[in-house]
Amino acid sequence: MIKIIFFMTLLLFSTLLSAKQNKKEVAEDHMMLATMMFYDGKYDKASAELLKVDKHKEDFDKAKYATLKALIALKKEKYKEASQGFEKAIQETKVKVYLPPKSEQEAKKEHLLDMVGVHFLTDHKKKKPQKAPFNPEKIRKEKLEQLHIYLSQAYYKQKEWLKTVEALDHAGKKGRDRASLFALRADCYWKANHKGKAFDALNEGAALFTKDTKLLKQKFYYYADLKLYQAAIKSSRAYLKRITPKPSDYIALAQVLYSGGEINEAIKILEEAKLRFAKAPKVDMLLGMLYTKKDMAYSGAGLFEHASYFDSNYTKDASEMYRRVGELPHALYLNAKIADPVEKLKQKIAIYIDQGEFEKVTGLQTALNRYALLDDDKLRYALAYSYYMIKDYDKAEFYLKKIKDNALFSKATVIRKNIEKCKNNKDALGCM
Repeated sequence: MIKIIFFMTLLLFSTLLSAKQNKKEVAEDHMMLATMMFYDGKYDKASAELLKVDKHKEDFDKAKYATLKALIALKKEKYKEASQGFEKAIQETKVKVYLPPKSEQEAKKEHLLDMVGVHFLTDHKKKKPQKAPFNPEKIRKEKLEQLHIYLSQAYYKQKEWLKTVEALDHAGKKGRDRASLFALRADCYWKANHKGKAFDALNEGAALFTKDTKLLKQKFYYYADLKLYQAAIKSSRAYLKRITPKPSDYIALAQVLYSGGEINEAIKILEEAKLRFAKAPKVDMLLGMLYTKKDMAYSGAGLFEHASYFDSNYTKDASEMYRRVGELPHALYLNAKIADPVEKLKQKIAIYIDQGEFEKVTGLQTALNRYALLDDDKLRYALAYSYYMIKDYDKAEFYLKKIKDNALFSKATVIRKNIEKCKNNKDALGCM
């Protein structure tokens, strides 16, 4: 028993001594320190530590050094330097000799345990699962695949589209284990003007990742960009069936179709969205806008009003739509609901002028002054015109003289001439 205690004490002392020695070694291991700095996001400090690495040491790891240096460059957005670094790291990894990992400390522990007697400790230790046999070529293969993934990122940032795809292909399984990597391939082919290969990449990815829908969505945008709208619509339908759609999905599809001049197809998409999402204000707003462009202004106004029930930001637009179709009382009713007092006042003046209620416009002069709106030539002209129409010529001239806008100045000049004519001859035409 005393012998066992002695050897256990010896083991503990040896472990503490080894830990102290390891601490000193870590402090001198600039490669390890650089790695720690890199993972902490301190890239400049990591670069500084790499400069201290002794490249002439017998155990200098060229592959690890080149990899870390390239990763730092990638993070610092030095993409050309990064791609060159990863290429070098790939070459060094191909010739690197991989040895089974076994530290000196572990070896000492094993030796002392043998001396104490393994059988004594076995009963108090859990059985560890058997480790897979050391396979250096498997390690090399995994390292090379990961390096090619990094290399593809560096190439992509340099807009080296075809080199990006080539790097992904050399990444083996890692270059094909996510749907997003096929989307990246397609994007590179598209930008390199290899349209057919872009679709091939999307189709291949969709076949491998049947639950992923982003590839279908990307295909829709490509069809739309090529103005193959029937194919785009078919693709969009397939995409919508595969997901639990949100209003934003329908809106995005409709906007692409509209931007391509397919207004009728965009309307169909939005009408379908309206049936599914009765309380989606943006759907109502966009559909109302498209109806208006199709000379269905009254229907458009109704949709804007419906949108305003769920989003008050559309109240002003709804009121303006009704003003334009001549539904002035309803436009005024909606105007009363506008929260912004300045916007409400501006629109109210336009409605009163359309109604010919010029006295009501002049009655808003105090409010216009309160919000400093008479610095705006358009509102200044509206007020002056209203005074002119109720034959208060002095006030009309007062505001007309202050107008500086070229287009409005010409109109103001005409009114001032009429005012002068009316003052000189009250019986003149238009002065009654």
